[in-house]
Amino acid sequence: MSDFFMDTYHRLPVTFSRGQGCWLWDTGEKKYLDFTSGIAVNCLGHNHPALVKAISEQAAKLIHVCNYYQSDTGELFAGALVRASAGAGIRKVFLANSGAEANEGACKIARKYSLKKYGPGRHTIVTLKNSFHGRTITTLAATGQDRLHRDFGPFTEGFVSIPGGDIDELERALDQKTTAGFLLEAIQGESGIIPQDEEFIRAAAKLCAERDILLMFDEIQCGLGRTGTFLACEGYGVKADVVTLAKGLAGGVPIGAVLAGEKAAAVFETGDHGSTFGGNPLACAAGLAVLDLAARPEFLKDIAEKGRRLMDTLRSWNHPRITGLRGRGLMAGVDIDAEAWPVLEACLALPERGLLILSAGPHTLRLLPPYIISGTELDEGLTLLKQVLDGI
Repeated sequence: MSDFFMDTYHRLPVTFSRGQGCWLWDTGEKKYLDFTSGIAVNCLGHNHPALVKAISEQAAKLIHVCNYYQSDTGELFAGALVRASAGAGIRKVFLANSGAEANEGACKIARKYSLKKYGPGRHTIVTLKNSFHGRTITTLAATGQDRLHRDFGPFTEGFVSIPGGDIDELERALDQKTTAGFLLEAIQGESGIIPQDEEFIRAAAKLCAERDILLMFDEIQCGLGRTGTFLACEGYGVKADVVTLAKGLAGGVPIGAVLAGEKAAAVFETGDHGSTFGGNPLACAAGLAVLDLAARPEFLKDIAEKGRRLMDTLRSWNHPRITGLRGRGLMAGVDIDAEAWPVLEACLALPERGLLILSAGPHTLRLLPPYIISGTELDEGLTLLKQVLDGI
């Protein structure tokens, strides 16, 4: 336990000092293969040359400018992000610092859209059970996990969570007299890499359109190419009224984004919302470097192919300790018949080369390798994981 940090994290016993590509080195110079991407943040791995160059060059020119003004880098990034998201119907963007901030912005858009069009009383935001939307008081209210609510109430009112996949319950919850928006993760990350059923997503899109309820996708973890399409909702063949992004959007520099489709693009007016550091030139320069790769069709195709290789390998083991597998692209959940945390510790403690993986619940391992991972590195990491599972 640190003498200086608040005790908010269950930390593993390692301190890193440098990284390169898909690898990290601790202070004792032991090498670790990274299958976490900093929880989907380091999507281009560590010290990617294009990212380092973009950050260095921008830092030498302009790091921050007040939002009374605009920066050339911010303009370029916003345009690139809207163009990359056009397949999902996106028209405009608001830039923030984090996923929680982005989700707060999405909720504000839904409520103002409904208030201006229908008057008071139509403000409920529907979310899903086992969802995760952030750790602020409002995004905790949106998060459909009771265990995360303990000790922090009262919460922002006006949020209702329903089970994923239940179309009848969805139809009841999306009441056009009371509901402003439906916020969901196309693939729930923190709850175990749980993709939503395609029929459920299509039903949600249809109901929201018919009832003029904003359809809002939280793609903080599953967006930005991780599933093999630029936005995860594109993989379901639907357009969105709002999409939120963060994590990997600037490859490790803090950033968040609220993307708005045609209905939502003009909802915010001057003074409605803001973010002191949102859209700062440094983060935008990093974001441009990420988009230059992550928005390319051939790059997305490569992610999808690596994802198939990842899942095919895991399935081929037919491992007695694995009880379930789920995933899309470079995003996999592995259910096991043992506690997940000791497996993380055992992967870390492997001799010579360690492996970094995540948990997503007490019995689920979460794999989020960097997009740039090679086939050889992917195979090596899975070999290390199998070695640990064989030994438990």
